[in-house]
Amino acid sequence: MTQSKLLIATRNPGKVLEYRHLLRDVPVQLVSLDDLGITEEVEETGDTFRENAWLKAHTYSALGGMLTLSDDSGLEVDALGGVPGVHSARYGGAACASDTERVNLLLSNLEGVPWERRTARFRCFIAICRPGGVEVSVVGSVAGMIQYEPQGDGGFGYDPVFYLPSFARTIAQIPMEEKNRISHRADAAHRAVPALQRLAASP
Repeated sequence: MTQSKLLIATRNPGKVLEYRHLLRDVPVQLVSLDDLGITEEVEETGDTFRENAWLKAHTYSALGGMLTLSDDSGLEVDALGGVPGVHSARYGGAACASDTERVNLLLSNLEGVPWERRTARFRCFIAICRPGGVEVSVVGSVAGMIQYEPQGDGGFGYDPVFYLPSFARTIAQIPMEEKNRISHRADAAHRAVPALQRLAASP
């Protein structure tokens, strides 16, 4: 019996590897946009993670002609009204060209905010669809605090300032295996597994 394929709508091989681990209980062969030779770029014009994930899932499922999983994720800081949110990877615009500059901007914008108000969460929205039809969507998150200065060499993005009270460390200070167990993407993927198992078994 030929194994079903699932398109992970990304060009990032690291993300495909992460999903291969997170979706290991789903009987599908994971492929990326590069594997299928898809060069089109979907502009993330949505105002929410949900909208951006669906934009990519709908477009790439049509282009790839197969079941497709897309995600959109980012950091929401309560004291900043949910900013940077959907703009997490582009926070600060052209003035911030690196993760370090975006982290520094975030800390600058939180200057003077007391610890108890520095609550935040990483959120990940996963959309899954077949060509021509919506199938399922799930959201995952992990809560924490934005500490006053970066710590840790692991992870990327805002990980060095995202403090996890349950670990008494930042995400950048915990092992990658542990991050992959408790991350917002892991949470969303875990919620997506039952639907993917059902979809993989259906014609």
